[in-house]
Amino acid sequence: MDEERALYIVRAGEAGAIERVLRDYSDKKLCEGIFKVLIKDIPTTCQVSCLEVLRILSRDKKVLVPVTTKENMQILLRLAKLNELDDSLEKVSEFPVIVESLKCLCNIVFNSQMAQQLSLELNLAAKLCNLLRKCKDRKFINDIKCFDLRLLFLLSLLHTDIRSQLRYELQGLPLLTQVLESAFSIKWTDEYESAIDHNGPPLSPQETDCAIEALKALFNVTVDSWKVHKESDSHQFRVMAAVLRHCLLIVGPTEDKTEELHSNAVNLLSNVPVSCLDVLICPLTHEETAQEATTLDELPSNKTAEKETVLKNNTMVYNGMNMEAIHVLLNFMEKRIDKGSSYREGLTPVLSLLTECSRAHRNIRKFLKDQVLPPLRDVTNRPEVGSTVRNKLVRLMTHVDLGVKQIAAEFLFVLCKERVDSLLKYTGYGNAAGLLAARGLLAGGRGDNWYSEDEDTDTEEYKNAKPNINLITGHLEEPMPNPIDEMTEEQKEYEAMKLVNMLDKLSRGIHIF
Repeated sequence: MDEERALYIVRAGEAGAIERVLRDYSDKKLCEGIFKVLIKDIPTTCQVSCLEVLRILSRDKKVLVPVTTKENMQILLRLAKLNELDDSLEKVSEFPVIVESLKCLCNIVFNSQMAQQLSLELNLAAKLCNLLRKCKDRKFINDIKCFDLRLLFLLSLLHTDIRSQLRYELQGLPLLTQVLESAFSIKWTDEYESAIDHNGPPLSPQETDCAIEALKALFNVTVDSWKVHKESDSHQFRVMAAVLRHCLLIVGPTEDKTEELHSNAVNLLSNVPVSCLDVLICPLTHEETAQEATTLDELPSNKTAEKETVLKNNTMVYNGMNMEAIHVLLNFMEKRIDKGSSYREGLTPVLSLLTECSRAHRNIRKFLKDQVLPPLRDVTNRPEVGSTVRNKLVRLMTHVDLGVKQIAAEFLFVLCKERVDSLLKYTGYGNAAGLLAARGLLAGGRGDNWYSEDEDTDTEEYKNAKPNINLITGHLEEPMPNPIDEMTEEQKEYEAMKLVNMLDKLSRGIHIF
């Protein structure tokens, strides 16, 4: 707004309008004045103060419009050390200026379409990647990395073209993966295996925030990466999946931060080609194998059915494979169910991930089947009644949200190797009817995917109860008394004649009711 327009509104005398125009005019002039100060040679403390005020003002879109110019953007890029290709980050005194400049850029890019266009023109994504490389393995500048990553996330969220540039031209996939490795202090023990210290300290708040921003940026970079075409891509995705496995097995400074960290890891794992998710599980080391043998020997002889899955020294073991990461995903899923809200955003990503893992990787499917659908023993209660994971998932099969009920049913169907008879055994026909109707399997059969031919072993309890299990409800019901048994011969004859008359009317097209 120019000065003449502002004066005209003030002279008009409407109180509310005067207050608004004065505030907007004042904020605009203040922004312009700050940029004029920032181009001068002023002390660092003064630069930081100016940038802090600008950061607050940049939350208002109306104030940003007149001051979002290429020249002003370049001032912020210079202060954020985004223009210098060879300049190293050695002057610690400049770090607060860099951080505040990045914060201002985050607000401006988010709130201004002009700034978003200028970001493309100024090749901001490449400059941010270069700054990240300068920060490599420099733990004491986590704030710089964090806001650099946040700005990368915003750019890749707002511009699909930048996702492609980050992925291919700027090598964003390995770069951001390395940022995660640094945040987690990963030490590799094999090509796709890292050392996990279960007794180690949690991540610091700064490391956790940095990791979360990197996970969000990586999600945008890999959002269309369902298929792997080159061996190099496959290797890179496996490295990233191994880093994400490490992420699932560590904790943040608080329970909420740990959940946020794991939630973003789950979202990113959903972008990894399913063939590369085999690195989420790994064979046991010699020491772990010896521990598993000891644990198996300690189990009672009558528990042979449960011997496949053991827990030793915080390690979930199944058929000689370390299943810790899958167990964390299963627990994460159950916690999201227990929250009872925001299922579409919070639950469906992890359910979809577990479904695809189960469909593609036999060991993962068998482990999850063992945990979610163990051999049936209690058949007196309906499948949806109770507090087990199976009970909770069966309840979701009739949820009002179509997407939620579909993915919950699909997960259980895959665990049953897409066999209708097996699914009905665990859920009952009533709960499974929606999925079976959608798949054209109401009459029975199995899905289109191939699974191994290993058969389920029914418990004695289930075998004995099976003849009396109601197929609709999926639970044991006491036999209903036959009403004819208590009738006299005259009553039986009367009911028989009544039925004959009804059939006669029906055959002649007469309405009975």
